[in-house]
Amino acid sequence: MIRIVSETFSHLDAREKLLDAAFGPSRFAKTCERLREGRLPAAGLAFAAVDDGRLIGTLRLWNISAGPGRPALLLGPLAVDGARRSEGLGARMMWHALGHAQELGHKAVLLVGDAPYYSRFGFSTDLTERLWLPGPVERNRFLGMELAPDALVGAHGLVNATGDFVAAPDFAALVANVANDSALRFAA
Repeated sequence: MIRIVSETFSHLDAREKLLDAAFGPSRFAKTCERLREGRLPAAGLAFAAVDDGRLIGTLRLWNISAGPGRPALLLGPLAVDGARRSEGLGARMMWHALGHAQELGHKAVLLVGDAPYYSRFGFSTDLTERLWLPGPVERNRFLGMELAPDALVGAHGLVNATGDFVAAPDFAALVANVANDSALRFAA
């Protein structure tokens, strides 16, 4: 049975493999990656689809600003295991994520993707006409939707990342832990 759950650390390796299979190495060159790199997903908005303990889908939302002083979320990437793509899991994950975002009080979501696919969830180019991303993007793929009325009305300017940064590793603590672990093994 497929379950959509909050992403955990145990999903990360499988998630990266799924994204590599779905998008290849060029995924790191995409403009939206500039808004995600070095940042954590929005709190409570990173999801994994699992079937019998195996990750078969992933979707994350990220904190951004849709122009000055206008908080929003960036959706993506959404990926589903190639063998499971015709089962409606992508749509299920979308409704799940958008519902949670709305419950958490978020008001708007942006993404870069296939307009015919995402229009069924309420996304359109109308809400992004006066916004731009920090890099090239096909305008017909830059989409927005409102989770609250008028959340993107009048939005203009550069979309910026606003989410929390990934904590840099504490190398001194890491070295100390490795040294302690080694000392324990050699003492035995």
